[in-house]
Amino acid sequence: MANSQDAYYLSLLALAERFRTQEPANIKSCVQCLQAVLTFRPPPKVEARTHLQLANLLIQYTNNSQLARDHLEQAWNLSMNIAGFDDVRFEAASELAKLYEQAGGASNTKSLLRRAIELSRQSVYWHCRLIFQLAQLGLAELDYATAGGLLQMGLEYCHIQGVAYTQLLFLLSKIMVMLLEGRGAAEVQTLLAQANQSVEQYNGAQGQKEHLRVFYLVLLVCHNLNSGQVKSVKPALKQLQQSIQNITQLSEQEIIPSSGSEMFAWLPREQLCVLVYLVSVMHSMQAGYMEKAQKYTDKALLQIDKLKAEENVSILSSLQLLLLEHSVMCHLIIGSKAQAIKEIAKVCQLLQQDSKQLQAHRAQLHTLLAVYAMSMNDSNAAEIQFNAALRTSKNRDLWIFANLNLAVVYLRCQRERDFAAIMDRINPDTLPTQSQSLRAASFYVQGLHAFFTSRHNDGKRFLRESLKMANAEDLNRLTSCSLVLLGHIFLALGNPREAHNMVTPAMQLASKIPDLHLQLWSSAILKDLYRQFGDVPREQDSNQNHYNFSQTLLTDYMTASQLPEHQLIKWTEGPFPLPVTEKM
Repeated sequence: MANSQDAYYLSLLALAERFRTQEPANIKSCVQCLQAVLTFRPPPKVEARTHLQLANLLIQYTNNSQLARDHLEQAWNLSMNIAGFDDVRFEAASELAKLYEQAGGASNTKSLLRRAIELSRQSVYWHCRLIFQLAQLGLAELDYATAGGLLQMGLEYCHIQGVAYTQLLFLLSKIMVMLLEGRGAAEVQTLLAQANQSVEQYNGAQGQKEHLRVFYLVLLVCHNLNSGQVKSVKPALKQLQQSIQNITQLSEQEIIPSSGSEMFAWLPREQLCVLVYLVSVMHSMQAGYMEKAQKYTDKALLQIDKLKAEENVSILSSLQLLLLEHSVMCHLIIGSKAQAIKEIAKVCQLLQQDSKQLQAHRAQLHTLLAVYAMSMNDSNAAEIQFNAALRTSKNRDLWIFANLNLAVVYLRCQRERDFAAIMDRINPDTLPTQSQSLRAASFYVQGLHAFFTSRHNDGKRFLRESLKMANAEDLNRLTSCSLVLLGHIFLALGNPREAHNMVTPAMQLASKIPDLHLQLWSSAILKDLYRQFGDVPREQDSNQNHYNFSQTLLTDYMTASQLPEHQLIKWTEGPFPLPVTEKM
């Protein structure tokens, strides 16, 4: 009878595998065969593995997460009593933790993963994978201390085990957490130098080495961009772009790890390509090359659409959100407000599908809406959105960016008392950031305040400081802003020649970016200057330019204000406005 039962469940297992691998796969019949296996009370190993197989099929092909969870719990509990059954035991724990997390059970997720980590010390692959998984959960909760502690634990474990590749992954991941946490530049720089040396000395598979190099270079470029070092980072960015090309040319065989205990990759190479596009967009935006930024954005979004059609994993939505956020800013700079608000609506569409993403990106969304409202001259909406961003922001540099722009709103509206109330937050001497671009921007805002209060000498001093910092790192848009405001100050002081020396290069830079609002401002000053100089042809040319710029902006303003998406500037809490949601 026992032999007969063995034959039954073995036949069912074989049949289930046949249904699973046939073209097209017959998943329903496969599941039915596996469920039938369990009715024969097979040996514990077979029973545990069958529960795991059923759970994986339910996760991949159905929405029945509760039944999948039941099977995983049984696989986990059964495997606890079976020696040397690591693959089933820890895969069940890993997948079960994901389902607990999706259901909002953070406490259950953490306790399960900690227990699995404790039991997996003899299995290098699973011990490392489970540590990464628990650290990732800490990152999702913005618990950088816990995530960093876990990664340090993994780093030390790999050093003892002698697994160099995974050790480097832990080191680079730790640096990533430090960047997100906003740790000191010197501390990050020391670890980056250590990581660079270790990556270059690594002598494993070429594919692994290139993955490590891309990871390191992404961190290096992001660290420099966070510090506003746009010019200094160019060599590293070129090296990153070359390295991603090298990865795309490697065969699948060259990417396979040399050791079974190191079957890790930071990201698949298709996702790495998107990430490098994103980093390139960030650089182009800070440097003031909007057309290049838009070109990279379009390529990256196209690649994301292709990848989502194959497998819609959460990181693709995260990358898509970051790209759209940069694209919105790009459109606002070049004067395409209608396109900007449409893309903000796309951001809303992605965020309303995922409550965790909405929480993580809420401050960024309020900031985008605020800057859009500023471009539409809706100071009231801009103030409301900036204050919402300040309430929800957990990112120090975003908080500073929102305060700087809120200060500009107050200056435009001649609200001196409100400006004075936030002046301490934007003082360049005490600004709590390592970013040279934000510090330069704070000098610009101080210069703008001095201009509005007719303290022209103070204004020149602040703006020269802003110019010096912006020029040092090729921050073209900030350079252009500072030059045109300096020109305006010289014009107000009755020094037209000096004003012309400032505004002419400002106009050239604004055209190169291109920044339509700066072009409009520059042309307004130039037509007054040429009238004072008695240069009629150039005055007429500047008049025509000013008219063209203003008409382009006015047409775009009218188009944007009539779009249903424009209602988003009124949103601060709850569901997004109904017409926008319906259109999406």
